[in-house]
Amino acid sequence: MNVEASASSMQTTNVASGHRGDLQILTFFVNGDEYAVDILSVQEIRSWAAPMPIPHSPSFVKGVINIRGEIVPIVDLRSRLGFPEGVPDTTTVIVVMRDKSTVPRVLGVVVDAMSDVSNVLNDMIKPTPVQSESGVTMGIIAMPDKMIGLLNPDLLLPVRKISTQ
Repeated sequence: MNVEASASSMQTTNVASGHRGDLQILTFFVNGDEYAVDILSVQEIRSWAAPMPIPHSPSFVKGVINIRGEIVPIVDLRSRLGFPEGVPDTTTVIVVMRDKSTVPRVLGVVVDAMSDVSNVLNDMIKPTPVQSESGVTMGIIAMPDKMIGLLNPDLLLPVRKISTQ
């Protein structure tokens, strides 16, 4: 499924205001909680496929997969956010994103289930009152009936310099 095509066909409105929002987000579930990323960072959504493990990588990096000739690291969002590891099932998917870090790259993020594409107003995004050690949460989207954690794709996979010695 190509998210860009889906996003353009799913013009939603903000429930609180009834107006088109300032930020379009893709929401998904991790450990029973809802999280989101800016839809512009999403390249595609893929069904779950077990990645090839990479020895000595951080515990939240499950390995790599090959997407049209590009080797893509796969981050388990449950582990990255400090939740217990889950068992992939029929709703588990990989959200493939492009980050804008110092070295732009593609990464896949394992999530428990997809939710929706929505528009939110910028004033609905509140600062995170408590910053986690990973710092991957950019803010909290406060909606009338729920809260959604807004994630920063640039921080989901830290950039490490590779030593050639």
